[in-house]
Amino acid sequence: MADVPALVEQAREGRPRAVARLISLVEGASPQLREVMAALAPLTGGAYVVGLTGSPGVGKSTSTSALVSAYRKAGKRVGVLAVDPSSPFSGGALLGDRVRMSDHASDPGVYIRSMATRGHLGGLAWAAPQAIRVLDAAGCDVILVETVGVGQSEVEIASQADTSVVLLAPGMGDGIQAAKAGILEIGDVYVVNKADRDGADATAHELNHMLGLGEARGPGDWRPPIVKTVAARGQGTDELVEALEKHRAWMEEHGVLAERRIARAAREVETIAVTALRARIGDLHGDRRLDALAERIVSGGLDPYAAADELITGITQS
Repeated sequence: MADVPALVEQAREGRPRAVARLISLVEGASPQLREVMAALAPLTGGAYVVGLTGSPGVGKSTSTSALVSAYRKAGKRVGVLAVDPSSPFSGGALLGDRVRMSDHASDPGVYIRSMATRGHLGGLAWAAPQAIRVLDAAGCDVILVETVGVGQSEVEIASQADTSVVLLAPGMGDGIQAAKAGILEIGDVYVVNKADRDGADATAHELNHMLGLGEARGPGDWRPPIVKTVAARGQGTDELVEALEKHRAWMEEHGVLAERRIARAAREVETIAVTALRARIGDLHGDRRLDALAERIVSGGLDPYAAADELITGITQS
């Protein structure tokens, strides 16, 4: 059994092995998970969580690496949660993001963790919220969450980040495709990466046009900016950081940051509760209660809604 208080103290001191062990306990759904979360709770809330998403090939990992360099230059501790697709053979992460961020591997002020989706839809690993909490408690000032590029499912990042960055690139699809993917509804900041390529200006113009077709904004509302970058050369990174800081300041001024974090916590509680409820329902297969309800539905003696009510009542009273 892990010594959770000692691990938490070591993580606060910036020891990467302790951070890795805590995230492993979270990712593996350890029996000590509740103890870990209870120990971390008073230490969280200080990190600024930035999510980066976009289709495969737009340069998410390179952009993430450029942002790490910019924030480290400003003296901030940075955590990176790179959610990789699961290997169909080993079930583990493919670690492509770590390869691209090797420049920061020896920096004690940067913690990089790859997590496998393990079949979870939506571009994020199921344990991502808890892993974010570990990095937050470990003293990271900024946490960058890079998601798997999974098309229409990548909108999940909006529920986990304070600020969502959507990356596009010339030749990777037009604005209509972006609208179809649903990413025009989630972005707080948009980035046209690889802006040295032909068509970058047209992509930015088209994106701006598509954003203008969205919902009407009032004078004080946030209008997502479009930043052009060449992440591989670090061009435009300072402008991107400036856009992120402006969005953070706007959220704090208008109370949006607190609202987003409360909503995020509510979704996390709901997920945990639903997961526990499903486990309890699964246990019912053994004592035939669920099968008995199903048989009554098939025979016409009970409707599904009444059966669900009866099932919930039975679970809560047992």
